[in-house]
Amino acid sequence: MANSGKGTFRPDSDVHISFEDQQKINKFARLNAKVDDLKDELKVKQNDMKNLEEAVEELSLADDSEKIPYLVGEVFLCQNLEDTLKSLEESKTKKQDEISDLEAKCEELKAQMSELKAHLYGKFGSHINLENEED
Repeated sequence: MANSGKGTFRPDSDVHISFEDQQKINKFARLNAKVDDLKDELKVKQNDMKNLEEAVEELSLADDSEKIPYLVGEVFLCQNLEDTLKSLEESKTKKQDEISDLEAKCEELKAQMSELKAHLYGKFGSHINLENEED
């Protein structure tokens, strides 16, 4: 009864895992957890960006003479339309920078994971499964 499916582990096979290999497996797991955390943070920031964009759209309907409450920290400031739009654009720029930084960090971690994955699959083949279910 041969089982050669990819990603399956055969506990009866004799596979030696050295200390260095175990360290690489652990590093891969830590990097994978960091990527998952960054993805969650990225979703939050993208949602924040969407909210900022929607706020700009809503303000296009506002009257130029009315004061608009704008949340800064935990306090609302009443500003005119021009100042509020300027504040929103600054917030959008800052949020886009944060999103770009997170995306760059994710790509950097994924590159490190690819190197580790190539080494570990090269050494252990189908005896190890490093694939995410969601990917």
